[in-house]
Amino acid sequence: MDLFTPYGRNEAPQQEKEALGMPLAARMRPECLEEVAGQQHLLAPGKLLRRAIETDRFSSLIFYGPPGVGKTTLAYVIARQTSAYFVMLNGVESNVSDIREKIAEAKARQAMHGQRTILFVDELHRFNKAQQDVLLPHLERGTVRFIGATTENPYFAINSAMLSRSQIFPLEPVADADIMQLLRRAATDPERGLGYMKIDVAEDALAHLALKADGDVRKALTALEVAVLSTPAAADGVVHVDLAVAEESIQKKAIKYDRAGDGHYDTISAFIKSMRGSDPDAALYWLAYMLNAGEDIRFIARRLVICASEDVGLADSNALRVALAAAQAAEMVGMPEARIPLAHATVYIATAPKSNAAYKAMDAALQDVREGKTLAVPDHLATPTRKKLARLRGVSAEATDYKYAHDFGDEHYVPQAYLPEGRVYYHPTTNGMELRITERMAYLKSLRTDKMQGSDNPPPGRSS
Repeated sequence: MDLFTPYGRNEAPQQEKEALGMPLAARMRPECLEEVAGQQHLLAPGKLLRRAIETDRFSSLIFYGPPGVGKTTLAYVIARQTSAYFVMLNGVESNVSDIREKIAEAKARQAMHGQRTILFVDELHRFNKAQQDVLLPHLERGTVRFIGATTENPYFAINSAMLSRSQIFPLEPVADADIMQLLRRAATDPERGLGYMKIDVAEDALAHLALKADGDVRKALTALEVAVLSTPAAADGVVHVDLAVAEESIQKKAIKYDRAGDGHYDTISAFIKSMRGSDPDAALYWLAYMLNAGEDIRFIARRLVICASEDVGLADSNALRVALAAAQAAEMVGMPEARIPLAHATVYIATAPKSNAAYKAMDAALQDVREGKTLAVPDHLATPTRKKLARLRGVSAEATDYKYAHDFGDEHYVPQAYLPEGRVYYHPTTNGMELRITERMAYLKSLRTDKMQGSDNPPPGRSS
């Protein structure tokens, strides 16, 4: 069968196509670049992918994006545009022998007819390393022009050897306006669409289908087809599709959320960054997204505890208490009630003043410990045994005398060295409660300055 027979404009009449079971989404598959819905970041005039297609200058391509955004469609259009023979494999169903068979056919086709072959692999991430490796030499030699499609991040799901031989193009969810335009065309096109029937689709019905499709063109077209074909004609012989029919015809959208993949990590990243950025509305949305997708509430609670300490820190120490209490409460009550304490902690952390000064100080100290010269504990901070040994070495009693802070006035503070080099790691901010810490640290610094200038004569301390 010729590649384009199912999608041409001059074949069997529409009723025969439907009798053969071809769905509307397949019949409306674009035949040229101008008919592709959305993806203007790749296909607008002058863009790299469009130039590569129009000049027929490309070798291996990988399309990456969610379902229904046109990955397979774009591969078909490229084959039509470049007059190449189109062969399709599926990452779930195909094996190494299938790949070798298609490669052999491509070689024969090139030798006998001079026609190049586009080998399209859907769900490329399902190919194991051995299957991907079988393709590599043929991509190098140009035996086939390869196009892969995946819903997973190719930088994680595809091996590096194939990535280095391919150009990767991310496809985005199709905008509602573009889906609306495609739905109107499908409703009126008498050859590929539903225009051979007498139908009247309300604009608010089309808008609802476009909105609920959530960027998935296939989902929108399937819903329109269900709405039209399941609605009996009125007395005037016209099938009327109103908003109520549209609402019944499109199912609740399935959230793409792979708990071991991009959906998991991207969403928790957005959640944390929204709280760090003091946006409670965004943080609540991503929390709801994760809960609706069935994310482990203990995982969410752990991230709340980390964020409370890392990003709020000493600007509001209550944030850590709230996060810990929310984690305990969520574990105790379980879902669906766990959403309540988790939301409580999310809003508290998002609206709290922020400081990562303590966290940064810890990392700076760790870096010094790991990379710098090891510092010895000062003699006056050591154990009594160590002090005796120091005195035997000739160290003066004064140098080993530890001053007990609580013996020194109302402040319970006496200047003395706690690091041999006097390094500074903690730099408090002026945010929230940390302002008081900043003021306190400045005051203690002034006391140290006075001590150095001899204006302070504290009573003798006691040694330990």
